[in-house]
Amino acid sequence: MNSTVATAPGALPAVGHALAFLRDPLAFLASLPADGDVVAIRLGPRTVVVACDPAVTREILSAPGTFDKGGPFYDKARLLLGNGLGTSSWQDHRWQRRVLQPQFHSAQIKAYATVMTQEAVALAASWQPGQVIDARREFQALTIQVLNRALFSLREDDQRLLARALPIAFDGVYWRMVIPLESWFRLPTPANRPFTRARECLRHVAANAIKEHHRTPDGPSTLLSTLLDARTDSGEALSEGDIHDQLVTMMFAGTDTTADTLASAFQLISMHPEVEERLHEEVSTATGGRPLTPDALPALDHTRRVILEALRMFPPGWIVTRVTTTDTRLAGHHLPAGTDVLCSPYLHHHDPALFPDPDRFDPDRWLPHRNDTVPRGAMIPFGGGNRRCIGDQFALTQATLVIAAIAAKWRLRSTSPLSPRPRMSLGPGRLRLICEPRTAANRSP
Repeated sequence: MNSTVATAPGALPAVGHALAFLRDPLAFLASLPADGDVVAIRLGPRTVVVACDPAVTREILSAPGTFDKGGPFYDKARLLLGNGLGTSSWQDHRWQRRVLQPQFHSAQIKAYATVMTQEAVALAASWQPGQVIDARREFQALTIQVLNRALFSLREDDQRLLARALPIAFDGVYWRMVIPLESWFRLPTPANRPFTRARECLRHVAANAIKEHHRTPDGPSTLLSTLLDARTDSGEALSEGDIHDQLVTMMFAGTDTTADTLASAFQLISMHPEVEERLHEEVSTATGGRPLTPDALPALDHTRRVILEALRMFPPGWIVTRVTTTDTRLAGHHLPAGTDVLCSPYLHHHDPALFPDPDRFDPDRWLPHRNDTVPRGAMIPFGGGNRRCIGDQFALTQATLVIAAIAAKWRLRSTSPLSPRPRMSLGPGRLRLICEPRTAANRSP
């Protein structure tokens, strides 16, 4: 590593900064800007360069050919996601995005919005007054159902398998990312076997989806039918492995991340009565006392700001890693080819120079006159550049409709402290919410 890149203090023999990262990764990342705009850390045998300034992160995200997908996060994510859209090299990414983009055009999002609304209203109707829900589990089941109806058409038993396997698989990837003991994770220990079974389960679900499509080829057009008809830039059909990687990538990107955003949002709402009151007033006005429909979306401005602020405070994609494909310079520092680079949306979102009073939940930050003052590249919950999340509008539309559907019927009360849990996705972890009905007396006209 070039000597001009500052190295974070406190590295331990053999493990480097891995223990500090493991104990409290968010606090560890927040400590790094004090050492410079670009700081080197060690995770076991790997040295990783961390971008501590949004301008440096923007430089990285805008040059995907030089800063390609790789590094400790994506190297481990490939154990699960293979060469899917989120983990592929920049050369493969071009044809993959071209193939998948039609599924996320604005006209398609409008069609999906009907499904999102139906499932959100059904979920809200399934709860009982005084019921204590496991928020993340409820929202994960919801997002799986929406994704399945919109994109997959999985069988019910495969949906259940998916709900059980995803959390185990993604937690397994996270621990492999932050603990530099590769030989340990290759052993068939009781801790490692569930991860192996979860990976096999996801492959089984993807294979069943492909079989079912071949059995009923005249069914509705889905993401799977798009993949089966697709061709690479060289004109070749996608292999079953290619299709599996894209399916599992969408399963992760469309479920865990949105479930975490919804859980975080409702915990924050429950802790801020003034935000909740405005939310309820807006939803009541937008629906006029009638059942929620996607037509209400344009009137849900405050609701969208609530989601944006939850994404700022707790971005599900809290770290992004890259690897240099050639010798290059970053913020004036020479980086040789093969250098691991890390960016953190969470770090930038909590920088007081970018967002005054960053730990305060303030949806009005996103009013137009205040939004215009946010520095370019400071707010990046979906990444940036040409590798920005393909499903950003899908996720924002779904989150808006889910929050509105639930706020039309319930107040959700949290008894848990605000304690985000970093894993593959950042969210509140196990969050219990108490369902309190919005009665006629407290429902806004």
